[in-house]
Amino acid sequence: MKGGLVVVVLNWNGADDTIACLRSLEAALREFDFRLLVVDNGSRDGSVGRIRMEFPDTDILELPSNLGYAGGNNAGFRRAEEMGAEEVLFLNNDTVVESCFALPLLTVLRGDSGVGATVPKIFYMAHPSVIWYAGGEVNLRSGLVRHVGLRRKDGSQFSRSGNTGYATGCCVCVRASDFKALGGFDEAFGMYGEDVDLSLRLRGMGLRVVFVPSSKVWHRVSRGFRGRLLRKLLLRSASTVRLLRKHGSLFSVGLFLLLLPFRLIPAAGGMVFSKFRPEGGEG
Repeated sequence: MKGGLVVVVLNWNGADDTIACLRSLEAALREFDFRLLVVDNGSRDGSVGRIRMEFPDTDILELPSNLGYAGGNNAGFRRAEEMGAEEVLFLNNDTVVESCFALPLLTVLRGDSGVGATVPKIFYMAHPSVIWYAGGEVNLRSGLVRHVGLRRKDGSQFSRSGNTGYATGCCVCVRASDFKALGGFDEAFGMYGEDVDLSLRLRGMGLRVVFVPSSKVWHRVSRGFRGRLLRKLLLRSASTVRLLRKHGSLFSVGLFLLLLPFRLIPAAGGMVFSKFRPEGGEG
């Protein structure tokens, strides 16, 4: 199949998660026709061999070293271009998808030229009815970047499709032409922030980011940060400073840094003592 959708799954030393993700995508393929590309980000745990054993017909791009989220997905996008992709869906490997997840995202994206990205409703894997993402809010003046509905039980208030501030990179669908025009993910972001930055640049092109709750995904949150809460918080804070320097102002950077200690304490408390205790925190 030439053209159409290519789903890009990035793997780094995570064969178990990736195999579970690919199994869910196999079921999705029975509902909607797309192509699948696994990008291995320089794994050293035998991931590629295991994935090939389980899914011999799946395309795998092997990178010689770990290029991070942005670099690995940009490499995957270039291969998807060679495959003739018209749309690309970037999907975390620590997810499983509902079998019909792709069609609503593509229907909205293809049905309106003013839409630049579509993003599903995402739940905690360990708590399947608890929301991890139901839209995104970003305030460039104060530096507030947060998920709508985080750690709340699903309900009708999280089931309305509409414009949102940013799409999470956990699962985001874009046109190949728009992604290429933007130059892909900004690889200067070491970890976190690439997705918000991409969304802001899409919005700068006059395009909208749309939350599509009829598409559902489950996410094993913060798989790589168990026991390293402080490092995660510092990385997220550093990415927010980079984001504000790029899209905000010196005032917004200063305000964010001034308020940072007051944000870190409740953030840590929310990750550790959440009512639902989702594993690892917000992701």
